[in-house]
Amino acid sequence: MTSDRFPAILGATAMGVYLLVVVGATTSLTNAVAACGAWPVCGGGYALPTEPAGWIAVGHRALAAVVGVAVAVSVLLAWRESADRRVRAALAFSLAVFPAQAGLGAFVALGSGPLRIAGLTVPLGLTHLVLGVTIFGSVLAALAWWLEAATGDPDDAPTDFEAGTDDLPPVDDAPEPSVPTATLPRLRATAAAYVRLMKPRLMWLLCLVAAAAMALAGGPGFTPYAVAATLVGGAFSIGASGTFNHVLERDIDRRMQRTNDRPLATDLVPVSRAVAFGGALTAVSLGLFWSVNPLTAALGLVAILFYSVVYTLVLKPNTVQNTVLGGAAGALPALIGWAAVTGEVGGGGLLLAAVIFLWTPAHFYNLALAYKDDYERGGFPMMPVVHGETATRRHILWYLGATFVAAAVLASVAESLGGLYVGVGVVLGAVFLWAVVRLHYERTEAAAFRAFHASNAYLGLLLFAVVIDALVV
Repeated sequence: MTSDRFPAILGATAMGVYLLVVVGATTSLTNAVAACGAWPVCGGGYALPTEPAGWIAVGHRALAAVVGVAVAVSVLLAWRESADRRVRAALAFSLAVFPAQAGLGAFVALGSGPLRIAGLTVPLGLTHLVLGVTIFGSVLAALAWWLEAATGDPDDAPTDFEAGTDDLPPVDDAPEPSVPTATLPRLRATAAAYVRLMKPRLMWLLCLVAAAAMALAGGPGFTPYAVAATLVGGAFSIGASGTFNHVLERDIDRRMQRTNDRPLATDLVPVSRAVAFGGALTAVSLGLFWSVNPLTAALGLVAILFYSVVYTLVLKPNTVQNTVLGGAAGALPALIGWAAVTGEVGGGGLLLAAVIFLWTPAHFYNLALAYKDDYERGGFPMMPVVHGETATRRHILWYLGATFVAAAVLASVAESLGGLYVGVGVVLGAVFLWAVVRLHYERTEAAAFRAFHASNAYLGLLLFAVVIDALVV
């Protein structure tokens, strides 16, 4: 029987390294280093800090020592547990690189100049960040390979699935949804149906993405009208995209248990009225965006067309990479929010969009696992349907790690992000990682939903932290 101790230590070590990276990437540590410009402590190198900021630097160095010990313990356990050669190699590499990372930290603390490599000038801070990310990636890779070897089934990938939603066989086991026939209950159901067409569960999170981008951008363009018009316009654009998605997938929705009670699948809302509703939402949305600036309106139109046409008609039914490429739909609100405040597509907006883009597969693959049979019934080539559950769980962990790295890079660029962003990212990130590790061991629908909800909590609270940190700076 496989020991749970080793992956638990690997997970804790990975998050310890990540804490070092993300704290080191924020300006809070930069200011702390200025208050404690010596090594290993302050003063002449052995005095305690005299300013509160100096304790942040000392705490960072103490944590680095603890994490270094954890990396060494992980290496020893890898040999003791007879881990795969890839696992041992990844951890040995992490242990070999860690002293260089610590040494660079000492040079940064002492205020040394940039490195000169092959005639090129390399900033110490950037090198320190890159090495930290490399160590984090190596530990996470070891965890992923261990989990795959311990819990995976290399033969679980289907061999006869063909993507496509044309000429699907009839379904006999999907229960018929109940639709009220009495006048008042039907009116209430119809009103609720129009709300459901807009996919309100997506609306709050994507509007929060736009809000975080606007708060990060800040500046004179961050006005109450720009914020209100962008968020209301964003809500309507998400509603329009959701409505068109319902229209285009209505026949497939009837085949799937999780969607066969949707308004168009049950004929509660006529197709013509749904199209008109989506068109009206689009017009209002683009009008509000245009009142902010033309670029915001153009990006809003791209977002509606991408989700409604590119994702729904091209990506989702035809490629196993539909979830990955479809992540652009969730990332566009970051560009919209940034453009609404600045009138351009800037680096901060692109980095926030990258966080959302990479988070999407780590988030949605959990739902794909929970509804694997339903997606197969609908003819959608989702990752677990095409490549199996083992490969899907592996990809969740890889994309989770990539999301963490993108979030750390965002912290290094956005000067307004500080302690709240770091705390939420590490604590909720650890919860998300724990849920994914448990998914590997339990391999149940309940575990998939647990990881799905953990991913929602991670991103939602991280975005709230962005907004709060950016506004109080």
